[in-house]
Amino acid sequence: MKKTIRIIKNRSDIGAGTRGADIGIDAMEIAAINGENDFFNRTAFTDVKTHNESIYDKVQNSSAKRINFVVEQCQRVAEAVKKTLEKEEFPLVLSGDHSSALGTIAGIKTKNPSQRLGIVWIDAHADLHTPYTSPSGNIHGMPLAAAMQVDHIKMKSNNPDKEALSAWEALKTIGTNNPKFAPHDLVYFGVRDTETAEDILIDNLNIKNYSVPEIRFRGIEKCTREAIEKLADCDAIYITFDVDSLDCDLVSRGTGTPVSLGFTPNEVKTIISAFLKTDKVVAAEFTEINPLLDNKGNFMAETAFDILYHCFG
Repeated sequence: MKKTIRIIKNRSDIGAGTRGADIGIDAMEIAAINGENDFFNRTAFTDVKTHNESIYDKVQNSSAKRINFVVEQCQRVAEAVKKTLEKEEFPLVLSGDHSSALGTIAGIKTKNPSQRLGIVWIDAHADLHTPYTSPSGNIHGMPLAAAMQVDHIKMKSNNPDKEALSAWEALKTIGTNNPKFAPHDLVYFGVRDTETAEDILIDNLNIKNYSVPEIRFRGIEKCTREAIEKLADCDAIYITFDVDSLDCDLVSRGTGTPVSLGFTPNEVKTIISAFLKTDKVVAAEFTEINPLLDNKGNFMAETAFDILYHCFG
């Protein structure tokens, strides 16, 4: 890391199905305080205004819950990321739920629209649903489809209304009217909890997923080196780390959608650090920490902060 880090605090959790991720950032700060680490005290930050009060409103679109508010939230995140990049600082986005990744990606592309962007997505979930396919209607399962402007109507199981589809179009075009990256410039790490619609899309778009078993069988250094080579033609790389990529039985269930058989913290450190060494990483994001669901005190936030400080401290 050569640039000064600016933390972007996005405490929004309206894209998730379970409340509590909005205080994930505070839980990480508490973890730092308890560990006598002054990282947050000495690092510049930007607070992003939220629409968390909208959770009290009745959900109107069951196939795209609170999507109008998510659009506004992603626009706010995009603007914060763009301004940070304009200052030649490094945006380290800490967010409640993963729908904000669309905003982060949009901010990167708004600042440098001609750059070819590579995406490193460390997550248990593919986040490739759309209002047409989502079984839950939660927008945190849709950011990648929105960023690539994929509708996947062929696997349609929902009938979104006009309002939802209008907001969906707005979400897809934040920052630019074009797709923000190409499918072959997306690399998954740890995705293992998907639905059929997503599996078909991953196969059709030929998106590479380095599964936990593959990484352990082939070796993490070999897999990360291969992934770096895959993104070699990209001008910039964005890394996002959803804590549900971690093994919930080994670490903690302190996240909205915990999944077993995931990564160890050290494996995530190795993956992120490998890409940072390329000097192409222009932004990173940590997301989906939910201390209200933690079965081990504040351990998920403590683990996430340990990974963050190892890579960026």
